[in-house]
Formats: sequence, structure tokens, C-alpha cells
Amino acid sequence: MDATHWHQRWENNEIGFHEGDVNRYLDQYFTNLNLQQGDTVFVPLCGKTHDIHYLLAQGMRVVGAELSEIAIKQLFDELKLEPEISQHGELLRYQGANLTVWVGDIFALTANELGTINAVYDRAALVALPKPMRIRYTQHLLELTNRAKQLVVVFEYQQSEFSGPPFSVVADELHQHYDAFYQLTLLCKEPLEGGLRGQVPAMNVAWLLS
Repeated sequence: MDATHWHQRWENNEIGFHEGDVNRYLDQYFTNLNLQQGDTVFVPLCGKTHDIHYLLAQGMRVVGAELSEIAIKQLFDELKLEPEISQHGELLRYQGANLTVWVGDIFALTANELGTINAVYDRAALVALPKPMRIRYTQHLLELTNRAKQLVVVFEYQQSEFSGPPFSVVADELHQHYDAFYQLTLLCKEPLEGGLRGQVPAMNVAWLLS
């Protein structure tokens, strides 16, 4: 699983992972984050998710990180925002209104560049990364956001039945990553209608990390 894989997916418009509407768990559990208007939400590996539209509509400032510049060009087009684009080392920064997206390798992003984060919304990052990278990612996320509270949405399924992505992230693993830093609250666990890719039984699971 490398950067080339994701660049090719976006270049070929193979984006079945992109949801055509706001994620219902974000809509259902956003208030559990207890945020105020003007607070900043970090959305790692954001793509062009409609969840950013939702967060902006709630009065949030949104900061995203995304590997594919194609995705971010489309995101700003769909939001009808003209981005100000600037180069920062290895990363490009797209900025417009209350939205900033860092384009490039998330591991090249620093806490100083990211700024103060009030909450993290992770629907697409953990499940996009194979297990060894998830260890590195969760450690990096803690440093980037100064352990900001999180709303995390993952899949659980029998990993041997599907190679991923999206990958299965079970409760035990989430506790291993985060127990030392957060109280983990299970918000919801329910079957994924139709299964994963229409073939593998799976569960949708939403967590609050506070």
C-alpha cells in the first residue's frame, strides 16, 4: 500500500470509497464532540468528502490532509471556492474561506503547520492504512493534534476474507493505539447493509475518543 496506489485510483476515477453523501455517523454523533462555532476540525486523508461540506455548514473551521491533488481540486470546485495555493516544503496548502487542506504525505505535516485542532474526524484514514502504517499514523496523529478528541468511524470484518482497503480495525486494536491517551466510548456498532463490496459481512462502528 503506497502513494502510487491512491494516485492511480484518483487518476482513474476509481473512487468507490468516496461516499456520495454526508456520513450518517457524523450527522448522528457530531454533537458528541461538544464543539463551539469557529472550532477547528482535522479530517485526515479527507479526499473530497461531503463531510467537509457538513462540517463547514456547522460553523466549523476545517483542516484536511490528502495525498491526491486531484481530489482537492474537485473538493474546492464542488464547494465553489477559489483556493489560494502555496508550497510549504514537501506539501501544498490549499486555502479558502474556513477550509485549509494540506496536499501530500500526511507524515510530512507538522503540528506547527497544522495549528490548533479542537477535534479529529477520522472516517477514512485508519481504514485506508494497513496495520503497520496504522501504528505510525496513530502516533503521528497524537503529536499533530495534541491529543484532540476524536470521532472515529471504522469497519470490522474478517480480514482474511478481503485484502482491503478498507481494512478492518477491531476494538482491541483501537484500544491498543489509544487507551493511554483517551477514554474510548463505543457509540454504535451495526451491520453494514449489503456487506463490504457486496460480498463480505461487516460492521459499521463509531467511537468517541475523549
